[in-house]
Parts: sequence; structure tokens; C-alpha cells
Amino acid sequence: TNIRYLTANASHPATIRLAKQRVRCRDCSRWSMAQSELASKYCSISNASKLKILSALTEDRSMTSIASENNVSVNTVQRVLGSCSHRFLDSYEYLPAHLAFAEFKGVDRQLHFICLDGDSHQVVQILRTRYKKNLLKYFGRFSPQARANVKTVTMDLNFYYQDIVRACFPNAQIVIDRFHMIQMLT
Repeated sequence: TNIRYLTANASHPATIRLAKQRVRCRDCSRWSMAQSELASKYCSISNASKLKILSALTEDRSMTSIASENNVSVNTVQRVLGSCSHRFLDSYEYLPAHLAFAEFKGVDRQLHFICLDGDSHQVVQILRTRYKKNLLKYFGRFSPQARANVKTVTMDLNFYYQDIVRACFPNAQIVIDRFHMIQMLT
């Protein structure tokens, strides 16, 4: 397998030729392949390159520029981004006791919604839109017990976030963050 590896200069890509060995089990006649920490099984892009791509995705850059810098396709950049989705909540049975809502400028300079754990500051979810119907639909997926366990929701002065909190989190108190309170007073 030819594996693309990191280089300091993207115009001179490094390719490592890795010979993978296949072994057949005598008992069950199944085939398995020897694995390396250099690259994942059945993959021709090194794990180090994937980490560099993931690091570049945290910056305000296009996927096309990240792909050309790392000598990969845009689809590869999208797959690397999709592979980190396991870090977000996948279960709809749990929500942190303290949530924080905000929006940020993301892809194409559009505003996206982000929900954080108020204690650990870990990302709970990032949604492409910040519209009320989409947020109600997303939080409606959680079980009533999970939504009832939310005690506080910290947010800015976005008027429909309060409606979402009242509709989805019956026991939650709304907390306006200090930055927006001071900004409003001044």
C-alpha cells in the first residue's frame, strides 16, 4: 500500500510503500491483515496526516485549502471531520445539568449553533443552523428525563433561546452571560 505521509513542503509529497501481510486462519478459513500504527486498516493516508487535517479544521479555512495543503481530496477532509463526530453526544438519554448556548460564524460565514456542557466546557453538539424549529427538533429527540435533569442554561440575549428553554427544559433556569449583561448596561 502506498501511504501518503506528512511533509514540510506540500509540493513534494512523501509516499511510504508499506507491505501489508494477509494471513488465513486454518480453523475458520477467514483472512486477516497485519496492521500498523502508521495507518488505519484499509487506509492509504497516514494517521499523522489525519491529525494534521483535524488540526487545520479548527481554523477558519476552506476544506479545499486544507486538502491541497495535505495532498488529499476534499472528500478525505470531510471523512476526517466525520470521524471525530463520536466525541459528541450520540445518546439521547443524557444531557449535562448545566448547558450553555451560543452561535458562531462557521462555514460560509453563516451563524451556527453550539451547545456546551456548562461545567466542563465540552461540546455537546454543533448544529448547522440556529433556527428555532431546528433546535426544538434536536432537543425534542432527548428523553423527557434527560431534559428534566437540566438545571441551568446559560445564553446570550437571543430572544428565541428563552422560548426553547421553556419548551424543552421544564426545570431549567435561564442565566444570561455576564458579557452580554455588561454590554447592555454600557
